[in-house]
Amino acid sequence: MKAVALTLKHELIGLGGVVERNVYLTRRYIWWDLAFFLWTVANTLTIVFIAKGIEATGGEIDVDRATTTLLIGAVVWAYLGIIFEFITETVAWERWEGTIEYTFMAPLSRAMHLGGTGVFSVLYGLVRAVLLFAVVALFFDLALGGASFGAALVVLLVASVSFFGIGIMTAVLPLLSPEKGAQLGFVAQGLLLVVSGVYYPVSVLPAWMEWVSTISPATYALEGIRAAILDGAPLNSLWPQIWPLLVIGVASIPLGLWVFSLGERHAKRRGKLKRSG
Repeated sequence: MKAVALTLKHELIGLGGVVERNVYLTRRYIWWDLAFFLWTVANTLTIVFIAKGIEATGGEIDVDRATTTLLIGAVVWAYLGIIFEFITETVAWERWEGTIEYTFMAPLSRAMHLGGTGVFSVLYGLVRAVLLFAVVALFFDLALGGASFGAALVVLLVASVSFFGIGIMTAVLPLLSPEKGAQLGFVAQGLLLVVSGVYYPVSVLPAWMEWVSTISPATYALEGIRAAILDGAPLNSLWPQIWPLLVIGVASIPLGLWVFSLGERHAKRRGKLKRSG
């Protein structure tokens, strides 16, 4: 009996040690944990705001239009996710392949390095988005005869420039934190989700969140693409959505490159390039 008690005591001490270790790890990365909490809040708010969007219509819904609206939101969001994934995980992929030091020492400007990744992500994302829209649309009897798909595609391409600039900013996160930086890029993506009207009109948001939506490129991309597909709006009528995307893109790409250069210098000084944890 005494031996059993000693064994149990030994095991409980070990259990307590593991709990204590995880407490210290949580304290070490507490700011990252708070960021992930914001991501959880954003996703929860997204679900709740869908209900508010239904309420804003007075509860009377054109099912076909609502289905197409949600489909466009899901496809654009998936496209944005592809761009974020490829650009944000640029550093992580180099670490996985063991080529990060060679890549960062290569005779290639960082703008061309990240630009190449961005161009590929746009091309790959466009193929995925078109296929996704076509496959999902087959499951529903949607009236899309009057849709202006060409105008929608142009808006998406213009939006890609803005998405690319924001993606460069989030790409610096794995340099700052090899442990959790890549995941934090998806936190940024989730925060854009809640304010950009992906699944509901931005008018249902609180006033301060509605203001934030005005600096999100996804807001204008969704407005323009929905107008083109749902209402058949021609390209020349979509300038109110296109010019903010151009402005955000022109501002975000140089800013993103500058932020990334700061993170790169920090990582090299602190020896974080090769680290995987």
